Amino acid sequence: MPDAPVQRRPGLVDDVRSDDIRGTDWPVAPRVAEDVYSVADAVVVGSLLITLLKHADRVSSACLSMLVNAMAPIRAEAGADVWRQTTFYPFALTSRWARGTVLDVRVQCETHETKDHGRVPVIDVVATHDQDAQAAAVFLVNRSPVDAQTVEVDLRAFGPIELVGTRSLFDADPYATNSAGDPLRVVPRANDTARLSDGVLLVELPAVSWTVVTLRSSPPKSTCRSRSFGSKF
Repeated sequence: MPDAPVQRRPGLVDDVRSDDIRGTDWPVAPRVAEDVYSVADAVVVGSLLITLLKHADRVSSACLSMLVNAMAPIRAEAGADVWRQTTFYPFALTSRWARGTVLDVRVQCETHETKDHGRVPVIDVVATHDQDAQAAAVFLVNRSPVDAQTVEVDLRAFGPIELVGTRSLFDADPYATNSAGDPLRVVPRANDTARLSDGVLLVELPAVSWTVVTLRSSPPKSTCRSRSFGSKF
């Protein structure tokens, strides 16, 4: 009779000993891929996050692996300054406000011609609703390189709703960046153009901008098409 198969439980092996990490003779790593990111880069990141949320029925988890200096949203100098790059803000605010259920938003807007992708919509948008917290958020991108866009968002399916705040990340120079000398050159600003009337939101999006609108609401009507995402994004 053949021997019964041996049951083995897979595990992790850690062979780093304490004496391996002692001492003071540590090499200093060279500067590698310390990219500087602009307003335009931040808008691209914001658009990517919108795309991930739109596909939350398939994307259950997403993370940012590069955090400091190398291709990262945070820059630091040894023993000196630390500052946020432009790309920090869309990730941080999306992580904070995108909660609960991703709503199936339909967009009607102008298009513009691109070199590699043909004609693409000028506006991209996604919305989320947290029924437990009775909170909602709308994330928007204006891809136009020159024109501001006035956007109308129909929120009547939510029932009674209140505008909490609106922040936009933009600059007159789409290639503006943050630095150790000017760490707050590009930050999200209050967007005072946002208005809510009879369940319809009107907001002006500056050219090359990313915007988040936060709202307080009652649960949406059952006719509102949506899809839930399992993990907190």
